[in-house]
Amino acid sequence: MTIIDGIRMALAAIRANAMRSLLTVLGIVIGVAAVITMVAMGSGARDQVQQQVSSIGANLIMVTPGVRRFGGVAVSGNAILSEEDAAAIIREVPGIAAVAPTRSGNVQLVAGNANSTSRLEGITEDYMVAREWTIESGRSLSSSEVRTGGQVVLLGQTVARELFGESDPVGQSIRINRTPATVVGLLKSKGQTSFGQDQDRIVMVPLPTSRRILGNSRIQPRRVDTITVKAESGGRLGTAVEDIKDLLRQRLRIPPGGTDTFEVRNLTEFLSAATEATQTMTMLVSAVASVSLLVGGIGIMNIMLVSVTERTREIGLRLAVGARRGDILLQFLVEAVTLCIIGGAIGIGLGIGLAYLIGNLAQWPVLVQPNVIVMSVLISAAIGVFFGFWPARRAARLDPIEALRFE
Repeated sequence: MTIIDGIRMALAAIRANAMRSLLTVLGIVIGVAAVITMVAMGSGARDQVQQQVSSIGANLIMVTPGVRRFGGVAVSGNAILSEEDAAAIIREVPGIAAVAPTRSGNVQLVAGNANSTSRLEGITEDYMVAREWTIESGRSLSSSEVRTGGQVVLLGQTVARELFGESDPVGQSIRINRTPATVVGLLKSKGQTSFGQDQDRIVMVPLPTSRRILGNSRIQPRRVDTITVKAESGGRLGTAVEDIKDLLRQRLRIPPGGTDTFEVRNLTEFLSAATEATQTMTMLVSAVASVSLLVGGIGIMNIMLVSVTERTREIGLRLAVGARRGDILLQFLVEAVTLCIIGGAIGIGLGIGLAYLIGNLAQWPVLVQPNVIVMSVLISAAIGVFFGFWPARRAARLDPIEALRFE
């Protein structure tokens, strides 16, 4: 008997007991559907996190004043970062592509009768390189504007839409708090971060201009809120973080063993943590779903044992007319595998449908990977082989005479 003959006989046996077969494979259907759904949603979430971290900028290190706690209350650290610190980093730390000191704050924007609130970033030219911002229309800030504090501004997409609708904002005048400025460029959209922050609700002005808008300390006129550092490659991130910490400890005169008054964070760690959490959750739910596959496999074995009992006379007749024991083994093994593959196919369709349905309802990203579908089919076939072998072997070892006498 060939495999094709075995499949034909298996399909005929399944059609003869369609309802029983459907109930038998229900565990396989539920297990495969659950695995497909959770892996698709987990992969979509991981892909979205990767895209969002990439939109912030690759190989980034953020240097900020530290946080101190008094009685459980977090307050700003006593470190004051300056433009000189940023210059020292690019000068003394190897493997650095760009360093961008910034001043930040929330501002009110007015253009004609329209107004908007936004996050303002006072930047240098390297900020565009470090954060990988690009211009959609107009131009970027020039070196002379950054050096002299020109009253020019770059607008994010959200701000431009709220102030000017669908009109081109380049060349228009706006007021930032009480400071007039001319729009020289419109930034390309970056969307939301994984924390739900709209990256396009932003305006950028030269660093000296931001001090006039946000106010500045007479004691520390060159103070900055953040220093954004872009490493030349991902392999340099760990070393660069330690080099920056050592440099700032020297500049801020922190004694050996003392507490750092600043924070140096590698943004790749956020991606790794988010990816690891997503993978752990996906594996946990998939492990729970695999229990359903196990139950489904046991159901397949039980129903195949019942089938062997019901068809004992048929088996005896086939053996009596010359069928080999290997043919009987193959017949029942193919039937078990066919049942599992049918259940797996139904589960795959149901899982993909559920993944997209839940994704649309919950606004959750979904990514169905072909290798997961192939894996599900192979697992279904493996379950059929594993749990179908004993009933098939039992059928093959029946004594023809005793089988023909079976009532």
